[in-house]
Amino acid sequence: MDILSVDITVPLRSYALELKLETGQTTVALVGPSGAGKSTVLRAIAGLVHPSRGTITLGDQVWFASDQRIDLPPEDRPVGLVFQEYALFPHMTVRRNVSYGGKERVDELLERLRIADLADAKPGGLSGGERQRVALARALARGPRVLLLDEPLSALDAHTKATVRAELRELLHELELPALLVTHDFEDAAVLADRVGVIVDGRLVQLDTPAKLVSSPANPFVARLTGANLLEGNARRFGDLAEVVLDDGTMLYSTDPGRGRVGVVIYPWEITISRSTPADSALNHVAGSVTSLVTVDNRVRVQVGQLTAETSTESAERLGLAEGAQVVASFKATATRLLPLGETA
Repeated sequence: MDILSVDITVPLRSYALELKLETGQTTVALVGPSGAGKSTVLRAIAGLVHPSRGTITLGDQVWFASDQRIDLPPEDRPVGLVFQEYALFPHMTVRRNVSYGGKERVDELLERLRIADLADAKPGGLSGGERQRVALARALARGPRVLLLDEPLSALDAHTKATVRAELRELLHELELPALLVTHDFEDAAVLADRVGVIVDGRLVQLDTPAKLVSSPANPFVARLTGANLLEGNARRFGDLAEVVLDDGTMLYSTDPGRGRVGVVIYPWEITISRSTPADSALNHVAGSVTSLVTVDNRVRVQVGQLTAETSTESAERLGLAEGAQVVASFKATATRLLPLGETA
C-alpha cells in the first residue's frame, strides 16, 4: 500500500505553511478559513508550488526533498488534480478533455462516471455536476496514484451538491487511493473523508475523524467550524460539576472539568425547545424569544438569544414557533463541553 507522506514548509504572504501528515488508501479533507494554506498543500504535492524545506514521498518514491535537492516536475508525479473551477478546455469536447489526461482509459472512464452520452458535448453546455464528472474523468485518465481535489463541490447548487457528494464519496471508496481534498464546508468534509484536518494560519491544529472533531474539538475555531454554539464565561467547580457564569449572567452547568475563562460548546441538535421549562433531566434552561427560524429540508434552525437549536419541522409546527415567541432552550450538562480560554477576567 502506498503511503503519501508530506512534511513541508511553504512561505505564504503573512506566515509560513507548516504541515506534516500521512495518508494511505483513505481520504483526508483539509478545512479552514480562506488563506490558511489548504490549497497550497495540494499544489505543493502536485509540484505546482515549491516548498522552502521538507519532503514529499509516495511509498519509496521521493517527489520532493529539500536536503537532497530533489523536486520532480508536475508531469513526473502520478497525481490527478481536480481544480476548483474544473479548468476544462471550453473548445474541446468531453472526450477530448478526458483524453488530455490520458488516452488509454477514456471510454472506460466515460462509462464509469456516466458521461458517455456527453462525449461529443462541450463544457459550456453541461451542468455543474456533469462538468465535475468530466474533470474527475480527466484526472483519473492519468492513472494517478494520488488524487487531489480543490473545493470539488463549491461550484454546485445545493440540490446538485447533495447528489454529487454521494457519488463522489462512493468513487473515493472504490478508488482506494491516497486522496486529499480541500473544502470550506465541514459537512462536505465529514461525508467525504475518513479524517479531517483543520488548518488555521498555516498550522494543522487538529487531524481526526469527523466524529472526534465534533465530540472533542481542540479549540474554539474547531468547535465553530463543526457547527457548535460557542459561548464564553467564567467557570468554577460546583460539586461534581462545573458551574459557568456566561458574560450575560446566564448560569450553566457542565460535567466537563473547568476553571477560569472558558468557551462553552453546545451543538444545535443537543438543544430541545419548549414553551415552558420542562421537568426533565436537563440542568440547563435558557429562556428567551425566537429571533429567527430557518427551515432546511425537514429540520428547523431556531435562534434563541445566543443559541441556535435544531428541531424537526413537526415539532416547530406543534409548538407554534414563530419570531417573537417566548420559549425555553434546554440541554444537558453532559452535552455542555468546556474549552479553556485563559485566566478569569
